[in-house]
Amino acid sequence: MSKKPLLGMTLEEIVETVSSLNMPKFTAKQIASWLYEKKVTSIDEMTNISLKNRNLLSSCFEVGCSKPVHEAKSSDGTIKYLFSAGNLHTVESVYIPDNDRATLCVSSQVGCKMNCVFCMTGKQGFGANLSANQILNQIQSIPESDQLTNIVFMGMGEPMDNIEEVLKVLSILTSDYGYKWSPKRITVSTVGLRKGFERFLKESDCHLAVSIHTPFPIQRAKLMPAEKAFSITEIVDILKDYDFSKQRRLSFEYIMFKDENDDLNHARELVKLLKNVDCRINLIRFHAIPNVDLVGADLETMTKFRDYLSNNGIFTTIRASRGEDIFAACGMLSTIEKQKNTAL
Repeated sequence: MSKKPLLGMTLEEIVETVSSLNMPKFTAKQIASWLYEKKVTSIDEMTNISLKNRNLLSSCFEVGCSKPVHEAKSSDGTIKYLFSAGNLHTVESVYIPDNDRATLCVSSQVGCKMNCVFCMTGKQGFGANLSANQILNQIQSIPESDQLTNIVFMGMGEPMDNIEEVLKVLSILTSDYGYKWSPKRITVSTVGLRKGFERFLKESDCHLAVSIHTPFPIQRAKLMPAEKAFSITEIVDILKDYDFSKQRRLSFEYIMFKDENDDLNHARELVKLLKNVDCRINLIRFHAIPNVDLVGADLETMTKFRDYLSNNGIFTTIRASRGEDIFAACGMLSTIEKQKNTAL
């Protein structure tokens, strides 16, 4: 019988666990400290817990850490890690060092249901929701774990489609019993799913990034089928009710495609759509993926687009491309691994 992982449990769940084993209640905080502060990899390392209770815990549970099964290093310092997610599934996380910042981009699902035209992960279809253990393992099991300054949920999958486990991870990351991170160090990205979206806004103080890619609903529906269920105009209307002027930040992610969404008509419509919304826009170069005819906009066009938005009151940046020599597009490495497993 496989053992249950402790990594990924909230303090409340750890309390329930020790109670079920008739262990002292205070043991729960000790276990949480060993998991999230000291980052142990085995129960044997929890030395302030009696040997009897460690053996009792080990009979049913394990820490639940597993190292990456593969890694790809870029010449710019970016490292893409591949983790096993059971049943021959794999997921990616990407470590991005940048001067005094070290960001980890984590995945929340195996594959994705959203099927965005430009996304390699969407081409895989949906495999499974990742557990809190599998999400936290991406953060805790890389060699650079202690160097991280920021975490972004912008890897494989749609976080709002796995909102229960994502909220649990955010709680562990920001709680005093957990990693004690400020919510300002964490950003969660979404295409927009109403149920998970509204829960995230109410139950988390972490930054929010909304994938927009065009201000025109009809065009967005062609690029992103999720638009049909929850329109970008509805999303913006909901966001107007929240205060993003202080510690919490709202950004919109905008991948620029040549001759598709990169003209001033799109820029003007963005300004109209986001009027009176305290936000920023991140312009992103498109990483080409197989069997998709979209092409990335050139830097000159992106610069003009940025300048127009900035001159009209929306703080806009062009995000630097990283890891282009290691299958930069999200989902590429796991797709290759999936093809290998299918061929076996």
